[in-house]
Amino acid sequence: MDTSALRATLSLSLMAAFADGDKHDRERDEIRRIAQGLGAEDAVHLPTLYQDVLLQRVTLADVAQALPERGARQLAYEMAVCVCDADGAVSPREQAFLAEARRTLALDGTAETFETQAHTLTEAPLAGPLALALAPTAAAGAAALASTPPESASARPPATVDDAELDDRILKSAITCGALELLPETLSTLAIIPLQMRLVYTIGQAHGYDLDRGHIKDFLATAGVGLTSQYLEQAGRKLLGGLLGKAGGGLLGGVGRQAVSSGMSFATTYALGHLAKRYYAGGRSFSPQMIKDSYARILEQGKGLQGRYLPQMQQQASQMDLGKVMALAKGWR
Repeated sequence: MDTSALRATLSLSLMAAFADGDKHDRERDEIRRIAQGLGAEDAVHLPTLYQDVLLQRVTLADVAQALPERGARQLAYEMAVCVCDADGAVSPREQAFLAEARRTLALDGTAETFETQAHTLTEAPLAGPLALALAPTAAAGAAALASTPPESASARPPATVDDAELDDRILKSAITCGALELLPETLSTLAIIPLQMRLVYTIGQAHGYDLDRGHIKDFLATAGVGLTSQYLEQAGRKLLGGLLGKAGGGLLGGVGRQAVSSGMSFATTYALGHLAKRYYAGGRSFSPQMIKDSYARILEQGKGLQGRYLPQMQQQASQMDLGKVMALAKGWR
């Protein structure tokens, strides 16, 4: 993919990130940080693209003109869909944006099929397909993290917690997410997010807390992990590293020969798991600043471990296909 096509693809992703006009300031700051640090020294220069999108100096017609090949258009559209789906809720404005992008890029039914797959990933139940729905009282009790005192949270009598079992689950989840990061496929990147959310949900359940999706999003955001910005960073690194698109139009077709950047998906998942374990074991008594600081410290530990477990990530990635990716994200093993 040449520089012009890279610029167009990343521009479309940034346009998708701001399509609903309702991103939290915290998420906007993360997207700005990613644009400043990712590709700032490349010919693509993301900081300039970021400004062009915010000031509406780039249009869908510009994107289409820079992507004459159908495969490149499909890949760009897939990334845009995943950006809109990353937070699990596609707003009417995002739906309208994607429909206009689909028309402008002259894509066929394959694009709509991909949208369905992306929605399936992000809308999968937190506990997997066999779990019962959360009770209304539990869902109502899981209010926003920063404003809910620990003593008012909806909780069950805690079960006996097996720390070793939780540690093992966290490590396995981190390895799986690291494996997904090695795959040259847009859906594999999107699948990391529901796996991370399910890990937090499982840890909360182990400590007697019934969590809903809104609480988990707040937990991740307080730690500094935005859903849209995380997808943008992961997919952006893959694209700039030449990994995305190698299989042609987003089809699974091989494993990356080396870790993408610093293997952030492994480290992020590892840090979120151990942070959740400490937070819920402590009765949700951490302040927002304590959550953020603890996450930063554990993230550095995860980065240090990434190299040790890279062979396991590569082995797991070599055995994955689209069906397995979908099954993983939906809770099937």
